[in-house]
Amino acid sequence: MNRSSDVKGLIDIDGCSVRVVDAPRVATVRERMPATQDLDDTADVFGLLSDPGRLRLLVSLLDGELCVCDLAAVTGQSESAVSHALRLLRAHRIVAVRRSGRMAYYRLEDPHVRMLLDLALAHTEHSELIHPERGEQS
Repeated sequence: MNRSSDVKGLIDIDGCSVRVVDAPRVATVRERMPATQDLDDTADVFGLLSDPGRLRLLVSLLDGELCVCDLAAVTGQSESAVSHALRLLRAHRIVAVRRSGRMAYYRLEDPHVRMLLDLALAHTEHSELIHPERGEQS
């Protein structure tokens, strides 16, 4: 599938020749590139975080666990929408649940989720984001 070409400065990737400027660095980066399935799984996590409604739920959980009713009140979503989003987040191990009688309390699954949220929020707080899709100019 991926192999080096005999011509200096070119590599063959899936039958196409690609120009390479820094061959040793390209080789190093390619060697440490995670497996395709790992990249797909990571993209799935970012996809889950890309929905503003789910993101509101996750930010709400930064201070600790909350029940569905309280999450609905905090985020302005219906209990049904919150439950649906939490099922999806739970299936991907982004949130965990603790049951107490008929009540279910949700929390962030682990410190990695908190770290992702903290870093993303810090990035947007100190960055002037440009949104061409919203008609904003630089």
